Amino acid sequence: WITSTENRLYIGWFGVVMIPTLLTATSVFIIAFVAAPPVDIDGIREPVAGSLLYGNNIISGAIIPSSAAIGIHFYPIWEAASLDEWLYNGGPYELIVLHFLLGVLCYIGREWELSYRLGMRPWISVAFTAPVAAAAAVFLVYPIGQGSFSDGMPLGISGTFNFMLVFQAEHNILMHPFHQLG
Repeated sequence: WITSTENRLYIGWFGVVMIPTLLTATSVFIIAFVAAPPVDIDGIREPVAGSLLYGNNIISGAIIPSSAAIGIHFYPIWEAASLDEWLYNGGPYELIVLHFLLGVLCYIGREWELSYRLGMRPWISVAFTAPVAAAAAVFLVYPIGQGSFSDGMPLGISGTFNFMLVFQAEHNILMHPFHQLG
């Protein structure tokens, strides 16, 4: 039943992983965007508020990246001493980003799997890997290269624009020859 192309909505084996990971990322994003407490992003005991309940609006609200004190360590809920500590160190950001990336990669795999089952070539899934590669670069590769998830892009409108301005100021990406060729 899972791999049947006769269903109205194709699930596939990649969909078995995709659906719960994307639902987890979406639900944690909504809860954190509305009600997450301030996060100590710089690791200097000066928390930054990003949720709606702490005075932000839809434009200024964001999921603040994990604390610099965490670095690039995997920081699940059970690694913290308490839920308050996990929230204070920005645990929801890492949970959302890693579940989102896994879910999107499974979506690409699901597209490939469906095209394979229908006897088609896999070029549709290959075409959609460009935005997936961009998301992986911003949410995973860049923070690993910088040594901390605190350098990742905040999940919000103003946070995204601020990230782009800081990224341009620090790395001058617009003058990079490969960026100019693209």
